[in-house]
Amino acid sequence: MRTPSLADAEWLNSQPLGPDDLHGHVVLYDFWTLTCINWLRTAPYRLAWWNAYRQDGLIVVGVHTPEFGFEHSPELVRRAVAERGIDYPVVIDSDYAVWKAFDNHYWPALYLADAEGVIRDHHFGEGEYERSERSIQRLLGVSRPLSRVEPAGVEVEADWTHLRTPETYLGYARAEHFAAAGEAEFGRRHTYTYSNYLHFNHWALDGEWTVGSEHVTLSEPDGSIAFRFQARDANLVLDRTGGEPVPFRVTLDGEAPGDAAGLDVGADGTGVLDQGRMYQLIRQPGAIGEKFLEITFAGPGARAYVFTFG
Repeated sequence: MRTPSLADAEWLNSQPLGPDDLHGHVVLYDFWTLTCINWLRTAPYRLAWWNAYRQDGLIVVGVHTPEFGFEHSPELVRRAVAERGIDYPVVIDSDYAVWKAFDNHYWPALYLADAEGVIRDHHFGEGEYERSERSIQRLLGVSRPLSRVEPAGVEVEADWTHLRTPETYLGYARAEHFAAAGEAEFGRRHTYTYSNYLHFNHWALDGEWTVGSEHVTLSEPDGSIAFRFQARDANLVLDRTGGEPVPFRVTLDGEAPGDAAGLDVGADGTGVLDQGRMYQLIRQPGAIGEKFLEITFAGPGARAYVFTFG
């Protein structure tokens, strides 16, 4: 397969790069979307390879193809690029033109093209970093020790040994394990209630919520989402409908999380929904077991899309 032209897309960190600009270079194409925890955990490796091999002829091209509606915002993409320290070229692929040209189906997805533009290797998802870097070296004709990468924050590899809860979408198009009191009224405002008991890997709503195809939206203050899970990390992709930030509070087994608080939550459980992105709610130290998580929003307008775990 030969790579398609990307020159007509909107670019960050670079002028548009056409076939003539890429010819003679090994090119790593990295498909990502800004809220994807799986991509976030691969991001430091992409950046390390760019820094290690750019002088040898490697070009890394990040292709941002949004999963959720709010991720179409170029400003949010620019902010994500700045927060991750990404200085390699990035294509904003909001109309899925590049995605479709590659016939891609995954975030993250890595494609490696040789100097003639022919795809020589690919990898979907996380992991296999050594194999991917060896492929880069082989196509460049270089041999050296592999890059040393030390992820931090949300980029730290998942605790796969204790991870027992899968990625869970909340919008009705892909929702699973929704513990509703009675029938959920999709697309309509409805008041939900739940008890403090949930079956493992199930979630529930409390308060006045509208369940849409992509997200659930809180209509009145003090609504909450609960989830019984097992993982070191618990993350939630959030956005808001209004202009004002929405304070929230997280509890773990009914208490403030303390030293189990995630990067976006204080030890007392408080946090603020201020922009569309992934929020790390919990990062547990020590032994990992089944836990009951609840997040309560002080104001209306919060939108929740998907829980991810690590």
